[in-house]
Amino acid sequence: MTDLELMKAAQKAREYSYSPYSHFSVGAALLTKSGKLYTGCNIENASYPAGNCAERTAIFKAVSEGEREFAALAIVGGKEGETSDFCAPCGICRQVIAEFCPKDFKILLGNEEHYKAFTLEMLLPYTFTSEDL
Repeated sequence: MTDLELMKAAQKAREYSYSPYSHFSVGAALLTKSGKLYTGCNIENASYPAGNCAERTAIFKAVSEGEREFAALAIVGGKEGETSDFCAPCGICRQVIAEFCPKDFKILLGNEEHYKAFTLEMLLPYTFTSEDL
């Protein structure tokens, strides 16, 4: 799967966002090393902490089906009717990514026309992992 195809899958996942409070919809597409694709969207709740981010939704779906090795993650988001040039994962999502992915894991941010690849280490330079326990 190409980076562009992964970005398009994230954009498609964004269409399912449930974001009636923030009106900020996010989609994520996670490619496993075995070639499977898992997508997720953000899901809000009137009790704000009970919501879930798109990135974690995709990762949790994959892990719940036995996947543990990931190749890349694409994230697309923005306010209703718009797509941000850059929608980075929140701190909790970065920590969840760090649980399952190495520091050189590829994360694509942007939109279908303009996107950029980052590593996990670039987005979370000082990870807390099982090695710290």
